[in-house]
Amino acid sequence: MPATELWRRQGMLLGVFMLLILALFARDAVDIASIWWNSSTFGHCLLIPPIFAWMVWQRWPDLSSLNPRAWAPGSIVVAAGAFGWLLGDAAGVALARHLGLVVMLQGSAIALLGPKVVRALAFPIFYMLFMVPFGEELVPPLQTITAKMCMVLLDLVGIPAHIEGVFITTPNGYFEVAEACSGVNFLIAMIAFGALAANLCFASGLRRFAFMLLCIAVPVLANGIRAWGTIYISEFTSIAFAESFDHVVYGWVFFAIVMAIVMAASWPFFDRARDAPWFDAGSLVEPPATTPRPYAVPAAVAAIAAAPLLWSAAIAASGRAPMPSTIVLPEVAGWQRVPLSTRAPWFPHFNGADHRLIGRYRNAVGEEVDLVIVLFAWQAEGKELVGYGQGAVDPASTWAWTADAPAPPAGSAERIVAPGPVTREVVSFYRVGDTTTGNATRVKLETLKLRLFGGNQAAAAVLVSAEQGGEQPARPAIDAFLHSLGPVDRLADDIAASARGG
Repeated sequence: MPATELWRRQGMLLGVFMLLILALFARDAVDIASIWWNSSTFGHCLLIPPIFAWMVWQRWPDLSSLNPRAWAPGSIVVAAGAFGWLLGDAAGVALARHLGLVVMLQGSAIALLGPKVVRALAFPIFYMLFMVPFGEELVPPLQTITAKMCMVLLDLVGIPAHIEGVFITTPNGYFEVAEACSGVNFLIAMIAFGALAANLCFASGLRRFAFMLLCIAVPVLANGIRAWGTIYISEFTSIAFAESFDHVVYGWVFFAIVMAIVMAASWPFFDRARDAPWFDAGSLVEPPATTPRPYAVPAAVAAIAAAPLLWSAAIAASGRAPMPSTIVLPEVAGWQRVPLSTRAPWFPHFNGADHRLIGRYRNAVGEEVDLVIVLFAWQAEGKELVGYGQGAVDPASTWAWTADAPAPPAGSAERIVAPGPVTREVVSFYRVGDTTTGNATRVKLETLKLRLFGGNQAAAAVLVSAEQGGEQPARPAIDAFLHSLGPVDRLADDIAASARGG
């Protein structure tokens, strides 16, 4: 069969199966597209599909001479993507589901076009990975790095400053290196741009690697300088003027300047000729092969792609039990209920929870703590015990994480701050199945196990918090309350059982 007819047949099959995969996983496809459109962090992802098409078009004159064919080993990549999606669905990790969907699309191309064509399209197929919205997990460390860079630069110019987590106090004001100031959007976009530019402009693997390091380091450094500049300007003008100046500089203009700096510094080292071929077409041409069962591989791709959906649907309803409309906080010996603090209102963020309760307790010596209990009948997309934005700090509130604190057994602890400043210490325990832990990864793994193999899917979070008063630390009050409260796992199980009528 001539190469033209092979391309027509395999190309149509590939288009059909990509559409089939997108239809099967429409929820995730729509979710990805929505993130691209609505999040400034991932706006650059809208350019990835047209860039992919452009790269294929560039290669088409030589590509059209190759003979595409079904290749059974390519279905292994589809299986890897399907398994990754299943794990992400079970653990409630959207990133894993989105990555699994894109890998399934890549695998279908590999399985239906064959190894020779895939070698010719290796970089465009790899570049599809940048369609996955990733990187929000980098926000907290980037906030910390930016804040510390500001402190170093402020010290160099002789401006006294005090830092607590991501809050910086100077003689002229109180500043927060907020999530929007972390620079994660520029870093992610720069990595995507850097990968493309490295492929277009460099032939040497070492130079490509060095260029990618530059694309990572420069945005981080530039963002730290920008944040410092805002604080520095405020010292000689006003906070309002500094903020207005920052709003003018910050944005895609800033990204364009950073990109120009990187490209200008790298220009003398470009070593790829403008007319250099993208691949050696001669070494990839092979006689058309006759496939005894040309649709066996496409059928396998379809079956593999559908398998995780069927498995997830079969397990989904097991272990779920509805909860009634009302549950109550426990009575704790030696402690009595008092009104919540109005100094800086605080309530953790657990989107999608079936029950969220908070109460303040005071003991005989005047120590006060807040107890929060959160219950999920089961976890699913949009209702997860742990995840980005879930936990002690509501992203929409004025509270911000500052540092980890010494963790109690089977729990975690952190310090958070609100403007004032008001400092809290929060101790968190998560209960999933028969496991109590403060580790988010452990929560995800236990959730994954239950949703893969079945079991009681009820989950709970128990948080105990106290405000720091002057030099008086918050932790002694928390420890005293936990001692009176008793085992947290028993508390979570008792409340969940009573909520289920058990």
